[in-house]
Amino acid sequence: MIDDLEYNTEREHLIIPEYGRHMQKMINYAKTRETKEERNKLANGIIAVMGNMQPHLRDVPDFKHKLWDQLFIMSNFQLDADSPYEIPTKEIYEERPEPLKYPQNFPKYRFYGNNIKTMIDVANTWEDGELKEALLYTIANHMKKCFLNWNKDTVEDAIIYGHLFELSEGKIDLRNSEEDLSDSTSLLRTKSKFANNNNKKGGQKKSNNNNRQRKRY
Repeated sequence: MIDDLEYNTEREHLIIPEYGRHMQKMINYAKTRETKEERNKLANGIIAVMGNMQPHLRDVPDFKHKLWDQLFIMSNFQLDADSPYEIPTKEIYEERPEPLKYPQNFPKYRFYGNNIKTMIDVANTWEDGELKEALLYTIANHMKKCFLNWNKDTVEDAIIYGHLFELSEGKIDLRNSEEDLSDSTSLLRTKSKFANNNNKKGGQKKSNNNNRQRKRY
């Protein structure tokens, strides 16, 4: 009996382990059938069993298409059977996607985030006027808040205006503006206020849980 034992390290590699070894054996058996009629009959039966293993996905669009693709993938693309969908090829399955480009609009000032660059680009498309001016100072205030999140020390408005001029490629110039941005202490105080409120909420929830666990006679 010891000689007949099988270990997983000695067994065939499972291409899609989620379906188990018995499903892999059924597909391997279907590949060995001589007539295409018999292979088609076995393939449809295997698809039905695969669908029963995931009944919660039956109403998902293209679910049957996915099952047929998985059937040919588990057969190592060697099953000669008819499919209601386009049969995938090994070349397409092994094709590597193109690497995604990491967005780096302005890696020099990463602490501002990518949304600031989008806001600046939108502001450049607006016509000059009070509305655009209000948007520019809103952007500058948000930049100052982001700067303080990265560096807890105070920051001069001239530095923010300089960064805004650089990020806008010289299209937004507030360096000679006499209007002051929001005070650094008020921005930091707003952040700490929200943090304290979250802590209070968490503390109340914790105390309520303790009261529920307490025995009352």
